[in-house]
Amino acid sequence: MNDTETKTAATNQYTHNSRQEVHPFIPVSAERILDVGCNTGAFGEGLKAQRDIVVWGVEPNEAAARQAAKILDNVVNDLFGAATAIPNNFFDVVVFNDVLEHLVDPWDALRIAQKKLRPDGCVVASLPNILNRENLMHMLFERDFKYENLGIRDRTHLRFFTQKSMRRLFEESGYSVQKITGINERWWSESILNRLAYRVFGKQLEETKYVQYAVMAIPL
Repeated sequence: MNDTETKTAATNQYTHNSRQEVHPFIPVSAERILDVGCNTGAFGEGLKAQRDIVVWGVEPNEAAARQAAKILDNVVNDLFGAATAIPNNFFDVVVFNDVLEHLVDPWDALRIAQKKLRPDGCVVASLPNILNRENLMHMLFERDFKYENLGIRDRTHLRFFTQKSMRRLFEESGYSVQKITGINERWWSESILNRLAYRVFGKQLEETKYVQYAVMAIPL
């Protein structure tokens, strides 16, 4: 474990968030889910409340993993890697909710995830969008990239993505992207000029509306 991974594993600053906006990307036929970086288990808890489904979690933070273990079917307190005690060819979906951007090598994580999937399985991920309007305005007008505790400029982020580079990440890792959709819109303001710009240049500015994108991809 390197210094960055140690710091990430030792810190749990994230809330118990069920991420309902990602639920529609989980196929209705899925029976076994692996939630990588499950935190306190809120995502799996939300899924299990809606479906008859088995959810495993992987979580490096010990306190968060203990909490998740009260909710999910199985929780491994470890970093996600080739040696992590998770069965191969077992899951219908491997989920990375705002996890890949924290990794030194997200390509390797996605390749490992392939081995965990059953035939016809898929990966579902959410990734922050560096082209979101608020972030662009911050960089343009404040001439800054101020790291914060949460959000697109989370100080623990090691990778930054646009929609195009998200797709490339998956393709370079041996996947075919089936769906990539903006989630968590944040662009509207009281400014007439802002609203006019989105009306006139809606297609060109579409990508700036979203804080994150959800990706669903299948191994090639």
